[in-house]
Amino acid sequence: MQHPADGHYDIFSEAQRAILNFNHVWVDVTLHNTTLPPLAIKNPECLGLLHQLDRSKDVWIQHYCILKDGCLYFYATLRSTPAQGGLYLQGYAVSEQSLGSKRSVIELKPPSEEFKTFYLCAENVNENKRWITALKASINKWLPLHQAIQDFMNRPLEETRM
Repeated sequence: MQHPADGHYDIFSEAQRAILNFNHVWVDVTLHNTTLPPLAIKNPECLGLLHQLDRSKDVWIQHYCILKDGCLYFYATLRSTPAQGGLYLQGYAVSEQSLGSKRSVIELKPPSEEFKTFYLCAENVNENKRWITALKASINKWLPLHQAIQDFMNRPLEETRM
């Protein structure tokens, strides 16, 4: 596509610009969510207490967690603002594992070894299963879109017609 004023060509098609804009909006929304109190995040997919393993100290740290659109937000308490952090779950594998004295632990394994594996544990086995189901559903909901974006972005640029 040629700019009429300057005679230069866009390297992105309209579809590519739409995808880049969508990614930008999604990141903006998730960053905005970290500034909200936990209960102000609309329509969470799962929420409640989770303990996260701090491997450097071998202790479990309790967080109030909200799962929304493939992102897990960590808060110190139900009334804390802002979030202590967030974890983008795209590409993560979710499974139930045994770890030390705990027979049911949620393992969040990253798509690449350069990222950290997270271990979480709810109050009981049934709560762990509830979280595992929600985490898998949240990741799977975004996986087809994420894959479509990657496939589209990895295509060779179409030749510009003169």
